[in-house]
Amino acid sequence: METLVRLAEGLGRFSSRFVPSAFAIAVLLTLLTLALAVGWVGAPPAGVLDAWGGGFWELLTFSMQMALVMFTGYLLALTAPVKALLEKVASLPKSPRGATALMAAVSMALAYFNWGLSLVASAMLVRFIARRRPDVDYRLLVACAYFGLGATWHAGLSASAPLLVATPGHFLEKQLGIIPIDRTLFSAFNVGLTLSAVALLTALAWALHPSPERTVRVEPAVLEKLADFTPPPKPSGKLSPAEWLDHAWLLNVVFGVLGLAWFARHLWLHGGWRALNLNVVNFTFLVLAVLLHGTPARLLKASEEAASVLHGIVLQFPLYAGIYGIFKATGLTDRIGELFVSLSTRETFPAIVYLYSGVVNYFVPSGGSKWAIEAPYLLEAAGRLGVAPEKVVLAYAWGDMATDLIQPFWALPLLAVARLEFKDILGFLLVAFLVYLPLVTLGFLLFG
Repeated sequence: METLVRLAEGLGRFSSRFVPSAFAIAVLLTLLTLALAVGWVGAPPAGVLDAWGGGFWELLTFSMQMALVMFTGYLLALTAPVKALLEKVASLPKSPRGATALMAAVSMALAYFNWGLSLVASAMLVRFIARRRPDVDYRLLVACAYFGLGATWHAGLSASAPLLVATPGHFLEKQLGIIPIDRTLFSAFNVGLTLSAVALLTALAWALHPSPERTVRVEPAVLEKLADFTPPPKPSGKLSPAEWLDHAWLLNVVFGVLGLAWFARHLWLHGGWRALNLNVVNFTFLVLAVLLHGTPARLLKASEEAASVLHGIVLQFPLYAGIYGIFKATGLTDRIGELFVSLSTRETFPAIVYLYSGVVNYFVPSGGSKWAIEAPYLLEAAGRLGVAPEKVVLAYAWGDMATDLIQPFWALPLLAVARLEFKDILGFLLVAFLVYLPLVTLGFLLFG
């Protein structure tokens, strides 16, 4: 464990010195893509420039969908019923090892339903468990709260790529058509691999807990700063009609009932769970958040906090859309597709896509925007090799989330709540990554 801690500290120092911000990485990737289009493909510089600028606004719908995944998950995590449930869950573990194992399992379960919900609710659960079990290793507890982003989110109900290709009107519909989620998310392969990953990482979370004399406990000052969401107070005295509406449950309940009725009717008319897609999932989480917050005033206060984590998506997605525009307009897609065909066989292609997607994800930590960049040439190569597109979608999805375990971008909201730095948890995450990677790689080799 001492060696592991030294490794975590060394990697943290390396990252803080040499890994720039996510925005800087997006700009560097833009420059690299421009250079490849001009130097490797031979596209005219003026044409590449036009493709880049014109591509900025091609993914606005998709960008809003991704923002709503984060926003609705965060909003739902701030509701009183979810908070009460997390308090009850935090009382379950009877030992430090049990606490870290429970944290890992809950994080992965929540991420299966919504990655934004997992980030926020797991951070809240860290707070509750740390208060009830001060003998738990706080670094490991926070690391386990991040497991869902590396093991289940892109295999679950907020998965960017699988849900996108199941959504009518998606940007690849002319090439792919609609791929329903029973061929991706609810396939026997994906369900089996998800359950295997959850079991493995839950057991690992239990085994990684250090002995009592080596445990690093949460500092009282840090615990004191782990503040709860505070809803707005109801005005005293006689309320005006506007104040009454803002602090009454009527409008939220009416909206919630209408939304749930639409959701049930949608599933009934369109084949049950096969009708789920990105828009339907976002709609459902928004309806639940409105219903569970109870009043417009509480909902609006929570919305202000939920919106505070959207800056990365709003700022960076247009840059990735510009990169997508270059790939689509210059022939770079075909050139990289040819490279993949030369390095792969029909049997090994899913595993290669999985590993490749993981590498790229470390530098482009956004499953949605990265899919827009990679999908054209990956699907082109898959078509040449005779690989079913749903296999490419799943291989991409699993690779995209694998390196989230050792990438700090999506951990920032969790770390901000936990009052830790990424280097504090990186050692534990690195061990989890090294154990988890061979399992999934083998799975995709067999899948191929």
